Amino acid sequence: MRHLMATAALLLTLGPAVGQEYPTKPINIIVPAAAGGPTDAISRVTAGAMSKVLGQQMTIENMGGAGGTLATARAARAEPDGYTLLIYHVGLATAQTLYRNLPYDTRTAFAPVGLITDAAMTVVARSDYQPATLMDLIEHLRKPATKASMGNAGVGSASHLCGMLFQSETKIQITTVPYRGTGPVMNDLIGKQIDLSCDQATNTTPQILGKQIKAYAVTTKTRLKSLPDVPTADEAGLKGFELGVWHGMFAPKGTPPAIVQKLAAALRTALKEPDLIKRFSDISTDVQPQDRATPEAAQKMLLGEIDRWAPIIKASGQYAD
Repeated sequence: MRHLMATAALLLTLGPAVGQEYPTKPINIIVPAAAGGPTDAISRVTAGAMSKVLGQQMTIENMGGAGGTLATARAARAEPDGYTLLIYHVGLATAQTLYRNLPYDTRTAFAPVGLITDAAMTVVARSDYQPATLMDLIEHLRKPATKASMGNAGVGSASHLCGMLFQSETKIQITTVPYRGTGPVMNDLIGKQIDLSCDQATNTTPQILGKQIKAYAVTTKTRLKSLPDVPTADEAGLKGFELGVWHGMFAPKGTPPAIVQKLAAALRTALKEPDLIKRFSDISTDVQPQDRATPEAAQKMLLGEIDRWAPIIKASGQYAD
């Protein structure tokens, strides 16, 4: 008993010291997405800003496959010493239902650090698609003779989830076409090989402004500064259709609280940097408020999103395994 008490006391004594010394070497951030996409861009901007705060380089390791679950599993298994982290979006939460045999329990596998951004989604179509407004589109899709295709970046991707929610809200069945990333989806949308998509504004804004594709709505409560002429889904007539794709930072379960708190403090400092704010704004992504860049807020969001998406996924019958 004395031995156990002495060990506990030693750990309590070392906790703050561990946090003060950390980090002493580069930090690896696993990103379950290909280089060049929205999640990769957000991760690199965040890593660059946090590196300056922490005084150590934060490197990005892109790792795709299995809807992000391979990368997530690797992050969950990593040594909980603060030198391997995960940056991911809502797909972290939805995988809990999409994959019925995950090698980890999303609810308990991580020590959340904080939320980073909230990105709007856009309902878009090929440039020559006939419906003029969002409600025209919905009416068109409800016609028995309509055969429409909706591209997404693969099961569990933000575009897949947005398309799933759109179909759930409108009670419409659309033929979905999965791709290996957002780039091929956009190429085929511009090339008129598919009809529709629902992707992050980060990925669609340049093409919308260039009139290469048609935009019907954004999924936020207010219009985007970068797309002032595109109405919100609510304004366009689809009441209550809101979807923000949050990104957050997570450490493996068991990471010392002092390290988690130091990372969270560095994240909050980074999110106040004018250069970071501008770079996120340039890609139509909003910085999370300071009170959401915390372990508590990230944990609440993760658990809430697991519960929100479970019935939608189960009702769709679209599983990844």
